[in-house]
Amino acid sequence: MDLKFEVSGRISRPVSEVFEAVVNPDKLSGYFTTGGAKGRLETGATVTWDFHDFPGAFPVHVVEVEKDKRIILKWGANDPEAPAPYETTVTMRFEPTDDGRTIVTIAEEGWRETPAGLKSSYGNCMGWSQMLCAMKAYVEHGINLREGMYK
Repeated sequence: MDLKFEVSGRISRPVSEVFEAVVNPDKLSGYFTTGGAKGRLETGATVTWDFHDFPGAFPVHVVEVEKDKRIILKWGANDPEAPAPYETTVTMRFEPTDDGRTIVTIAEEGWRETPAGLKSSYGNCMGWSQMLCAMKAYVEHGINLREGMYK
């Protein structure tokens, strides 16, 4: 079994605005990284993300950024049973719609086929789904859905 998933949603804003809400650490901190984000997502960069529900900033390796189209990231898998640490790959795609909205698709893959890998993949699927909902509320209405949710 190949442990991977894909989630998506539509945000009622142009691609450039939605894309900037992900690559800009100040904007990302406004709705997703509850403990803050440091560093702009640019090809080859390593940035840090911190979450109140997973305290302690951790590195996110930016593999590729194609402006207004795609972001590819690698970060540590939360798999304590693995014999050695490893990373999963996150791919975000941004597609404009004919009516001016943006379809955001987030896929993640690369977990080991273990009970802990499966559990971690489910947790991240939930997290990325929450991220899409929080991004929609923030970008469309300026509301931070995650404020106070985890502390």
